[in-house]
Amino acid sequence: MYPEAYIDYLTEFHGARDYFECHEILEEHWKKDPPGERKLYWVGLIQLAVALYHQRRNNFTGAKKLMANSIRILEAEKDAIESLGLDHRRLVSLLKHTYRKIESHSPYESIMLPIADEALIQACRKQCRQKSYQWGQNNPASDAFLIHKHRLRDRTEVLAEREKEMARRKKSRG
Repeated sequence: MYPEAYIDYLTEFHGARDYFECHEILEEHWKKDPPGERKLYWVGLIQLAVALYHQRRNNFTGAKKLMANSIRILEAEKDAIESLGLDHRRLVSLLKHTYRKIESHSPYESIMLPIADEALIQACRKQCRQKSYQWGQNNPASDAFLIHKHRLRDRTEVLAEREKEMARRKKSRG
């Protein structure tokens, strides 16, 4: 039906409102394809989540740039977006409205992506129940962990992976 990572993304997006996690989930999924075959619409959805992450942190410059990129990509990917169970016209309209709010430095407000496929909604709701999330909850803009997750998360794995990559590069150079 839909990639598991996409359902995970939608669950985090509409349940926990953890946009940093949305980014992590879809970026990992996107990178599974070889570089020349990666799907641009995943980048658009990743950038949407990161734009909202920045807006919630009152980084309107970053939010505006990423939302503009997300709109540009997702507007051009109509067939792909519809194949992901989203209403393309309503999605683009919602993103443009959100962009205008970011542009005017309006505070963050949770949004609901216009999912057109009832089976997809039910799959996401089921996963929300399993994770003890409330589907469609409005996450307060004051949740410190969600606002500053990029600084507060456990980075042990990231740092270990970076060290392995640096050692691999050093070894290949000689």
